[in-house]
This record gives sequence, structure tokens and C-alpha cells, in this order.
Amino acid sequence: MPDFSAVSTPIIFVVMFLFLVIVHELGHFVTAKRAGVQVDEFGFGFPPRLFALRRGETEYSLNLLPLGGFVRMLGEEDPTHPRSLAARPVRTRLLVIAAGPVMNMVLAALLFSGSFMLPREMPVGPVQVANVMPGSPAELAGVQSGDVILQVNDRSIRSLPDVHYNILLNLGTEVTLRLQRDGLQSEARVAPRWRPPPGEGEVGIVIGMPQMEIVPVSYPPWEALFLGVRQSFDIVSITKNGILTMFARGIQSDAVVGPVGIYQATDRVAQTGTGNLIYLAAFLSMNLGILNILPIPMLDGGRIFFILLELVRGGRRVSPRKEGFVHMVGFVLLLALIVVITFNDVLRIVRGENLFQ
Repeated sequence: MPDFSAVSTPIIFVVMFLFLVIVHELGHFVTAKRAGVQVDEFGFGFPPRLFALRRGETEYSLNLLPLGGFVRMLGEEDPTHPRSLAARPVRTRLLVIAAGPVMNMVLAALLFSGSFMLPREMPVGPVQVANVMPGSPAELAGVQSGDVILQVNDRSIRSLPDVHYNILLNLGTEVTLRLQRDGLQSEARVAPRWRPPPGEGEVGIVIGMPQMEIVPVSYPPWEALFLGVRQSFDIVSITKNGILTMFARGIQSDAVVGPVGIYQATDRVAQTGTGNLIYLAAFLSMNLGILNILPIPMLDGGRIFFILLELVRGGRRVSPRKEGFVHMVGFVLLLALIVVITFNDVLRIVRGENLFQ
């Protein structure tokens, strides 16, 4: 198994991020080509351009800034040319634009499956309730100190992160905890809270692993594939719950990370083995797909929004000038948000904090 701790973190970070973005752009590129849309350029990295090769009607360029890529199609907002993207039927335009995020989601499922097949050192052991907060959902459901949590809904619990993960997955909905107490098993139905009191957590329990051991955990291919696909759907739900939580509790400075924070995570995870690094790449790919499908101007979801608006308006398009202006404003706001997030990432590092505290 490769030892990524011996490889420079910047190289790992750039290669991983570029790979995820190129897969995304390949989704647009292949779908556009098959739909007969004229693709003017497939760019690796962002300008300034280093060099380019032309094959047919498309230029393949290598650019100086390695963090990204792009597919430049003819007439993305202007339908005057018959081979422009905007001249294609609604269904075709939706497929071309959605293909990028979909490719990231499919890649995430494959990477998750691969990470589950590789042995990863994991802390496992009985998860025991150490304390129950007065008046919390757990206390109201009859959970007591000393209970061992065996399952959350139908999922087995082998570690502390398993409990936290499955609680976040089910925020706002009732979950069934299978408990063991004095050799007997019972069930408690608990509803995780969106806005718990400070220091209490979503269900109001403190948990521990008094008999923890570190063991290599891996799964056979057929089970890993199932887990990888399930994990991908889980990330969609957790991301949705995370967004709703930010609205319920207010956006906190450490709730979102940017490129610097991702770099910090890559540096830490690369030292823990190939399986964990692949898992991180899968997580980032899934989040890249989800982010791009949201109705944010300049991103794929923003373009999909205008196509759906066209359908609602009975086929009447928003003028290219107005749509272009919205995307330009969205791009400026997105850059501003990235600057703010990056500043918070740098500030966290200066303070000696990290994403794993």
C-alpha cells in the first residue's frame, strides 16, 4: 500500500482536486459532444494558458493555475448558432449541465466503495452512555447512564463516530436506539434536536468507549459497493441537514471550510493511510457534486434554474444579457465568500486549531 506520508502534501492536494474537477468537466464534455454541441475548448487548470492542441473543432489547453478545469461550449446562453448549447432542446441542455455534478456523485460512490475495501485502522468497542442530560430527548425516552448503544435504527454501532454520524443523518426525525442494560436489550425512540442547548448535543447524552481497541476494518467487494452507494446517499442527507442546521443555529465561522481548510484536512488524512485519503476524495467529490447542483448563480445549478424557469414561463427564455448579469453577480459573491472562508481557515491555523479538534 502506498505511503502517502512520504509524498508532499501540495502534490497530493493538487492532484486530488484536479482529478475531481476534471471528472466533473468530462461529464459536461462527453454529454455535449454526444448531443452535437460544439465544444470550443477543454481546459486543464485555469488561465493564463501554457499551451494548447487542437483536435477537430476543440482545443485542449493546459493552463498555469492547476486547481480546476473548464469546458467552453459555443453559445451557452445565446441560441443564435444552431450548434450552440442554448439552441438545444430543454432536455438536452439539462442533461449536459447536470452531467458534471452527476459524474462527481458517481465517482464518489466508487471511491467510497474502494475505501471500504482497503483496511483502515479504526477504533472499535462497546459504546456506553456515560451521562444523560436532564430534560433531554434521551432522558424522556428512558435512556440511562450505563446503557450500551447497539444500533441506531437498523445500523450497528461499533464506535463513537458511528453514533454521531447516524444522529446527524436523522436530525429532526425520530430514531430508534437499541440498548443493552444488565444483559437485556430494549429500545428507546429519540428525536434529535435542531437547536439543542449549549453543550448537550442533539439527543442529550455523553458517550464513551471504555473498552476501545484499534483494529483494521475492511469489507469484501460486494459489501463495500453497497456501503459506498449508501454512503453517497447519506452524504446528501447530512449535507441537507447541515444547511438546515446553519439556518436554525446561525452560520458559525467554523461550520464551513474552504481551500485552506481542505488542504489542512488532506495533510492530516494523507498521514493515516490510503483508505482514509480515498475516503476524503470521495467525500469532496460528493460535496462538489451537491454544491454544483444547488441553484447558485454561475454554478451548474444556477444554469439549471434558468432552464427550469424557461419551462415555467412556457418556453420564454430570460434574455442572455440578464442571465449573464445574474451569473456575473453570483460569481463575484462566490469569490467574496471564498475569501471570507479562506480568511477563517487561515485564522484557525494561526490559532493552532485544526479541523479534527
